[in-house]
Amino acid sequence: MAKHDTDLSNLFHALADPTRRSILTRLAQGSAPVTELANPTGLRLPTVMRHLSVLEEAGLIATSKDGRVRTCAIVPEALAPMRTWLDEQRQIWESRLDRLDDYVKTVMEEQKT
Repeated sequence: MAKHDTDLSNLFHALADPTRRSILTRLAQGSAPVTELANPTGLRLPTVMRHLSVLEEAGLIATSKDGRVRTCAIVPEALAPMRTWLDEQRQIWESRLDRLDDYVKTVMEEQKT
């Protein structure tokens, strides 16, 4: 688990902000220049650049520069460690709930007799 702790922390931190999530939602439709990403946010360009920096540090986006235009693209495979961790957590909790269900059924059966 410790192997991916930094990756997971960066991913959860990046996804914790609604502005960054909306940027990712837009980028899921295709690559976009920074100015296009900034327009719907109503934020100043330096603020948007800080959000993009967080997304890039988490590996969720890649940027490229052509002249004066910086274009961003989503990197969906970067979500894999998060998905793995969430799947592990779901299995743990489903197992616990199954054991609780078994225990409750056993107690109910004992009360009937």
